[in-house]
Amino acid sequence: MDIQSLFSVKDKVVLVTGGAKGVGRMISEAFVRNGARVYIASRDAAACTSACAELNALPGIHPGGSAIPLPADLSSLEECQRLAAALAARESKLHVLVNNSGATWGESFTTYPDTAWTKLLTLNLHRVFTLTQLLTPLLEAAGQSSKPSPDGPVTDPGRIINIGSIDALRVPLLPTFAYSASKAGLHHLSRHLAVELGPRGVTSNTLACGPFPSKMMAATLENFGEEIKGANPLGRIGVPADVGGACLFLASRAGGFVNGATVALDGGVSLMSKI
Repeated sequence: MDIQSLFSVKDKVVLVTGGAKGVGRMISEAFVRNGARVYIASRDAAACTSACAELNALPGIHPGGSAIPLPADLSSLEECQRLAAALAARESKLHVLVNNSGATWGESFTTYPDTAWTKLLTLNLHRVFTLTQLLTPLLEAAGQSSKPSPDGPVTDPGRIINIGSIDALRVPLLPTFAYSASKAGLHHLSRHLAVELGPRGVTSNTLACGPFPSKMMAATLENFGEEIKGANPLGRIGVPADVGGACLFLASRAGGFVNGATVALDGGVSLMSKI
């Protein structure tokens, strides 16, 4: 199979939650540049609109590539329901769902508040399940459309890509208790979804991301950026091509048989002992 078709996402319909900023924006751009129709969901409606305008103005976009704003507060059940209904009104199938929206909270163990747990478990874990559940019919439709015959196998399944964290693979140095726990839950939820939805023609995989330049990481990188780079076997932090490329692989025919995997996208830093 030639590389153009093996890694193609042309004409696929993609939803990226939290797709207007940070890692989500990197993922959105990768799909838009390569010919996908990308819906960007974010609580910040102005950021959604601005990001889509900037992405649509990029030079050299593959034909068919576009970004459409679909703002929503993904911590809310009602907003998830509204987003799913709005997408279903526009599209008959969803090829790729990227669950990227998330938040973090760092505070000492002694003062770590109850509200942090409520906020992070809801957004980082609970609503990932909610939105995936609501959008599963569209994801199934994408997979079913790839069957060579009514009774044949799904050859290009619907894809769920969950953006996790290396903080769910090992205990972080920073006191981000609810964040690391919520991401560990997300990793296992992703495996559970792989088993549940695989027979329905939908795969579920996780990218356990290390440090990337983003608003969430801004303060940490400003204070400890050189130490973080120095601790990485590759001597750097992630760049847009790293997370964009990983998502393109998982969303393309090349990644069609990957299901239930957790890929550490961190340059190997999660392998390093801290003792």
